[in-house]
Amino acid sequence: MTAVETQRPQLSSSYLPRSPVLGGSDPEAKRAEMAEYFTSVFDRYESLFDLLANDAAFYDKPIALRHPLIFYFGHTATFYTNKLVLAKLLRERIDPRLESICAVGVDEMSWDDLDDTHYEWPSVGEVRAYRQKVRAAVLKVINSLPLQLPIQWEGTWWPIIMCIEHELIHLETSTVLIRQHKLDYVQSLPEWPPCKSSGTVLSAAPENQLLSLPAGQVSLGKARNADRYGWDNEYGHRQVDVGAFQASRFLVSNAEFLQFVEAGGYADDDVWDEEGLKWRNFAVARHPAFWVWRDAWYLRLMTEEVSMPWDWPVEVNCLEASAFCRWKARETGEPIRLPSEDEWYRLYDHAGVHEVSAAPASANLQLDHYASPCPVTEFAQGDFYDVVGNVWQWTHTPIYPFDGFQVHPLYDDFTTPTFDNQHNLIKGGSWASCGNETRRSARYAFRRHFFQHAGFRYVSSDAQTKEPNAYYESDRQMSEYAEFHYGDSYFNVANFPKAMAELAIAAMGDQPAETALDLGCASGRATFELARHFAHVTGIDFSARFVGQGAEMAEQGILRYTLTDEGELVSYKSSSLADLQLAEYASKVAFYQGDACNLKPQFSGYDLVLAVNLIDRLYNPASFLETVHERLKLGGKLVLASPYTWLEEHTPRAQWVGGFKKDGENYTTLDGLQDLLGKHFRQVGEPQKVEFVIRETRHKFQHSYSEASVWERIL
Repeated sequence: MTAVETQRPQLSSSYLPRSPVLGGSDPEAKRAEMAEYFTSVFDRYESLFDLLANDAAFYDKPIALRHPLIFYFGHTATFYTNKLVLAKLLRERIDPRLESICAVGVDEMSWDDLDDTHYEWPSVGEVRAYRQKVRAAVLKVINSLPLQLPIQWEGTWWPIIMCIEHELIHLETSTVLIRQHKLDYVQSLPEWPPCKSSGTVLSAAPENQLLSLPAGQVSLGKARNADRYGWDNEYGHRQVDVGAFQASRFLVSNAEFLQFVEAGGYADDDVWDEEGLKWRNFAVARHPAFWVWRDAWYLRLMTEEVSMPWDWPVEVNCLEASAFCRWKARETGEPIRLPSEDEWYRLYDHAGVHEVSAAPASANLQLDHYASPCPVTEFAQGDFYDVVGNVWQWTHTPIYPFDGFQVHPLYDDFTTPTFDNQHNLIKGGSWASCGNETRRSARYAFRRHFFQHAGFRYVSSDAQTKEPNAYYESDRQMSEYAEFHYGDSYFNVANFPKAMAELAIAAMGDQPAETALDLGCASGRATFELARHFAHVTGIDFSARFVGQGAEMAEQGILRYTLTDEGELVSYKSSSLADLQLAEYASKVAFYQGDACNLKPQFSGYDLVLAVNLIDRLYNPASFLETVHERLKLGGKLVLASPYTWLEEHTPRAQWVGGFKKDGENYTTLDGLQDLLGKHFRQVGEPQKVEFVIRETRHKFQHSYSEASVWERIL
């Protein structure tokens, strides 16, 4: 095996390698391919910072919301060290101080979320020297690490590709920051050539038109054994039918967007939503950020300003793109809007786009052509242009996880911070997108006020698109209950809500099973389990938040939540009705908020009432027990279960139905139940102890028993 050269070579005009295939039959050939991929990306990233004209450019922030460029110059190298140490592929750190200060970037939470932290940044020379040490260390790992194909998610080679793809992401985002820098701080270099073809007169831009796409089915996501690297949010599956719609043939050009600017679109409150208005007013935005007015319009590129190329795609944030679409809809009477992620995939498939493979790409991607956008008429893909490449395309879809989403243990915060319904997906890639970013399966998302090399195309459709909820429940109690109901079993203890539903179903015997009431249903698992046997099941809980979890399960078929592992560390979980073999019963359940001590009259006539871990949480349990017969048919069954944890914070002492001395003797809750229910019920069989476990953290659990009793209404 020949070691790969460790010193940075003079950059050639060769194209950047594509993201490698993970399989193959020759491990040593794959090793050499990985070494080339690493060095090509590492060196190209370093060459980007040669565009900075002086050392001051490394320390003066291009925008107040992000770190200075010295951070990003060092960040990708420290990422290699930090992840490979974590993966135990490097035995020791190279520079602990630098690896700490350049470890975590800034994802601005809002446009006014300024980072005023002061750092003792390293010198440019320190970072350059550090990068060369990292280059040599990573190559040593690549040249010596045992390699078994295919490279897999849980394997030792996965973090190496992860680090390379991470550097490619920052290659692109750093070009945006350089583009936002002062012109005095940048210089042009032949390795980073902008497109020289442009139409500087308005008539050079094509007139956009809507083209029709027929309805069709699209498949999103990929399997764990896919042949190329993917980030965590790409794995899983979603298949959806997309209705017919129309899409603009071209990306919106600078010329087309000028109509919006000259029509006063930036001052027209009616075309901006609430978030857009707040951003527009804060930023005092009057035109796209990269447009410059000096007696005529110019466009800022990375290292220069050029006469406005009217036939290039406009580059705006999602809020501006959405405002344009509302304006366009009003002007044309057409239902114009941004496409959904599903619709972009339908466009991709319909246009016959292929993955980027041979160089040069048949799209403005992978740095194969330019270090800038180019005319929207240059790259045709089917009847459309720039379905991929040139600039990213905003969608109106906030990023969400596919079913079965899992984080990679070495990078658990790559995607999860974006599951907040505030980060919208961008699709298609830009001229600076390389590697994984160019793949059909790529899913990247940014805050809607964020500037990237991103523009948009619009669609015309009356369809009201609805994507899965991205929300992850993070409230600790709610997450614990979600896990208690729908998650894993611990210490070989069966799922408690399911066990209680099965006990109740068994108690019914051959009796009619039309309707059941799950009272105090919490997150709703028993409600769904009862629907295996009953024609319709109602779940009621006093807590609207618990009812919301059950309703979300019924509507979405999936519930997502975070679990506390230790301290501030969490893991991300999702549970689905499909995995629990409950999906077919979702149409048989309904959830309502209600007070068990004061239920509305319509909640009556049930064959079964199940009340689990409820009575010792009621403010007046006797009132509930004395009237619960009104909810049941004659002969119907009441199943009660409780650990009898009487606490005054839930139930005033005077309202306890047991657990105290009465007439000098022990008076248990079962005694109280027999006294209060005896007029209308007969007890069926003996009480049973049913155990349950609630997970609090990875290392702390509650282990309890609930006493279950069955009662038949006789009067």
